[in-house]
Amino acid sequence: MLSDKQFFRYQRQIALPEIGEQGQAALSHSHVLMIGCGGLGSAASLYLAAAGVGKLVVVDDDVVDSSNLQRQVIYREADLGQSKSDTTKAQLLALNPMVNVRALSQRLEHSQLQLEVMLADLVLDCTDNLATRHQISQVCFAHKTPLVSAAAIGWQGQFAVFDYSQDDQKKGCYRCLVPFDELPTKQRCSDSGVVGPVVGTLGNYQALAAIQKLATGRFGIETGQLHLFDGLRMQWQTLSISKDEQCPVCANYLD
Repeated sequence: MLSDKQFFRYQRQIALPEIGEQGQAALSHSHVLMIGCGGLGSAASLYLAAAGVGKLVVVDDDVVDSSNLQRQVIYREADLGQSKSDTTKAQLLALNPMVNVRALSQRLEHSQLQLEVMLADLVLDCTDNLATRHQISQVCFAHKTPLVSAAAIGWQGQFAVFDYSQDDQKKGCYRCLVPFDELPTKQRCSDSGVVGPVVGTLGNYQALAAIQKLATGRFGIETGQLHLFDGLRMQWQTLSISKDEQCPVCANYLD
């Protein structure tokens, strides 16, 4: 049951028939692992905390620098040189002290990543490199933990949800979507540039998908699809993710 304080704070969400008091209670008891406290994580974490997600684990081994402030809107000038994960935790608690936030200012070794994923109800991949995305997806698949993934560069963004908690062998995994470990050219914001609101848009989509899943028990969109965002034209395009029968992650999966 929700306390009177929780009911008053979240009443605009509770008023939605898809959420109601039961859905809000589910949010308040949920556990989200968010890896990456950059532009995607800045937007996603603020909305997750505001929505009343019970426990947030935020992971990033980087520190805030002045070039981050153009798009990583959770940080302030006074935060320069400080740990991103610790600063994110402080900002989220300032926004909503009823949320439990744990900050990890380190790269997760494989064993620790497995433990954190196993404890979480849902994982947000807000990282900026392909090798880490593959590792996160593989661990989420192994532990049947839903994954919400996004990326952005320039004016372009992409978004996908993988409901690994559902035993649907016809759906592709992240490895099916991106079957290689390294990109042939540099594809990071620090190398190629990015428009801040594009990153924020994708981070907000991650938060929205997470809230849907945690509060209602299902994603509002079909899983196993890639959603492409064109910030210049403000248009979305949706593509199906074909399952790779030779995928080293999910091709040989059996119930």
